Order: sequence, then C-alpha cells, then structure tokens
Amino acid sequence: MSTDLSDAGAPAAVRIAPPLASRERSAARPRRRRRAPHWLGVAPLLLFAAVVFGVPTAAMVFGAFTTPATAPEGVQATGANMSASMQGAYLTALIGSVKLSAVTALIATGCALPIAYTVVTARFRFVREAVLTASGVLANFGGVALAFAFVATLGNAGVVTGRFDLTEHGWSLYSFTGLSVVYLYFLIPLMVLILTPSLDGLRTQWREAARNNGANAFRYWVHVALPILTPALLGGFVLLFGSAFAAYATAAAMVGSSVPLVTMQIADALSGNVLVDQGNVALALSLDMVVVAGLVTAVHLPLQRRSARWLD
Repeated sequence: MSTDLSDAGAPAAVRIAPPLASRERSAARPRRRRRAPHWLGVAPLLLFAAVVFGVPTAAMVFGAFTTPATAPEGVQATGANMSASMQGAYLTALIGSVKLSAVTALIATGCALPIAYTVVTARFRFVREAVLTASGVLANFGGVALAFAFVATLGNAGVVTGRFDLTEHGWSLYSFTGLSVVYLYFLIPLMVLILTPSLDGLRTQWREAARNNGANAFRYWVHVALPILTPALLGGFVLLFGSAFAAYATAAAMVGSSVPLVTMQIADALSGNVLVDQGNVALALSLDMVVVAGLVTAVHLPLQRRSARWLD
C-alpha cells in the first residue's frame, strides 16, 4: 500500500490551504479603510452658502419679476420692475455708479503700480512690512468712520479746506470728484496688496536678458514687464471696479443723494423716501447689480489664471 499522497487523494483542506508565508503576509498587510467622500468635509459650508446666499438670491429674483403683495391684483408675474430699473433716475444712478467705479479703479491702478514696485524693490525690509501693513488696514477702512474723517478734514468746514481756502478754488467734498477722492483712499491700498505678489513674480533673469540684448529700463517695462503684468493689472482693475460699485455706507453717510448712485436708489426705494411700494423695483435694481458683478467676476477669473501662468 502506497503512502504517497497526491493532490487528487489529499483532503480538500490541504489542497486549498495557501502556503505559510502567504498567510503571514496577508495577516501582516493592513486592511484598507474606506475613505469618506471628499465633498463630505465641505458639506456644512455648502449648506451654509446655500442658505445664506441662495435664499436671498431666490427672493430677490422672485420679487424682481413679480408685483408687490399690496398691489390691487396681488402678486403676479411682471417685467415692469426690470423695465423701470432701466429708465429715468434709476438708469442715471446705474450709469453714475458704473462711471464712478471705472474712474476710481483706473486711477487707483495707475497710482498703486509705482507704490507696489517701490515696496518690492525696497532695500529695507521694514519699509515693505510697514507699507503692506498700512495697506491692509486702509483697504478695510470705510463706512461712516471714513466719511466722518474726510468731512472733518476736507469738508466745507474741514481743517485742510479752511487752511488752504479750497472752497474758493471750487473744491467740494460732496460731489463726484470729492467722492472719488474718498474711494481712492481705500482702493489704492487694495490695489497695492493685489499687485505686490505679481511684481514679486517678475524674475531678475528677464531683466538681465533684456539688458544683455541692449534694452534699457523703459524698453524692458514696455516689452517685457507690462505685457506679463497686464492680466494682473486688468484683474485688479476689475476687482477694484466691483469693490467701488458695491460700496454704500461711505457714500450714504457723506453725500447722500447728491451724487446719483444705484446703491442710494435701492435704499430710497426700500425705505419709501421718494415713492411708496417701490420695494420690488429695488429688488430689480439689486438684480442689475448682481448681473454687473457676475460680469466682473467672469472677466476677473480668466485674467487671474492667465497671470498665475506666468508669475507662479
């Protein structure tokens, strides 16, 4: 009788049992844990954004295309609110806001570029830190406090106005020019903060290569630096435009309705200072502002990506 056990005659447990080394490796191998979906971590933020931004936006859109509840026919769909928001004083205010935002953003961009370049090329570190710290503070200084500071300084009875007799030279703080000066107070520091990282991204090799090819400083800026910085400059301009376009508290505390602005018209329509039951027209004006802000964002994002492609 043969004692040799082949695979055919061996028990099933013996045939299917893996080698000892394989069993030890399997036991030593850690088990993979199932990871939670990536979106689960931001779910609370998405829910918060949907409630805080989605609900007011839906209410705004609904009110912009419906009649007020106090109307004789009740709440009905209509396009009269949007039509009214693009006519008369409302259209004048919208154009005034666009004009003020464009002018102040353009001036702030031109003034901030040399300041930011001086900060980047400064030999002493404390100069950079001091300017950037001051810019961060001034860029967020606005509202009633800023209006009061300018009224006390450059108002009709302000210290600087009385010292230099600015009123006799045609100066008025409560005008388009005066409001532009106030807006530049926080727009220029904001643009300095925006342009400083872009100027830091300009490589010294580019300047040296331009110099080796016979280009002076002017040609370097015209043919090398400014073309590279153009997306950042345009993106910053668009961002400043949106910031000035949405500003309300400073203008409301300083000039009121003397300068036509869309934010002032929205406040007057909601409070009923001029006409009653114009709340839905105010919502239509708000929707116009959202459309302008959306266009600004649509222009800003591709410019930001294009700038990052060169300067990162």
